[in-house]
Amino acid sequence: MYKKIFGFLAALISVLIIGFGVLIFVDLMDEDTPASSAGEDKQEENENEEVHEVSELSDKKFEENESEDLNPFGDAAAPSEMRDADFQEYIHKMSHQKVEANDKWGFYKITEERINWLSSALNKAELSHKDIYERILNKWAQGDFSTVDEDHNEMWSLQGGNVGKATGILSESEEEQYINSAD
Repeated sequence: MYKKIFGFLAALISVLIIGFGVLIFVDLMDEDTPASSAGEDKQEENENEEVHEVSELSDKKFEENESEDLNPFGDAAAPSEMRDADFQEYIHKMSHQKVEANDKWGFYKITEERINWLSSALNKAELSHKDIYERILNKWAQGDFSTVDEDHNEMWSLQGGNVGKATGILSESEEEQYINSAD
């Protein structure tokens, strides 16, 4: 009698464990499965872009800190206080106005003042990736944004990015639309 009860309970527990394992496996596979067609990818991309509100990050910073001496990004960091993380953040978010990506969180408008400020800060700060920042900023200072998607992804990678990789460069009208959506 005990053998039958024990056998029944062992079979029941085995079925429950296997069923639970299958549910976890199916759930993980659903997360990793890409959309089935390019059309669905594009539709999903457009929906994602509509969800995130675009805002020029320095606008709010300047409003909140009117009395402080701020850099062109709205922060109190002086050139000599700049770290690799600061350069990566500023260059990465400036590139957002020019790149296609599924997700973008905030942006700084690319201006001559900001490019020049970052370029001059390069020589006043101790940086691990100075050569990378200098190469990108020199191109941008010359108005060369032909590889801005690669520049974005280089900063994104240095920051340990896993969502929001640039997939191309926006057209002039798309860039203008992106900037205007922040106003």
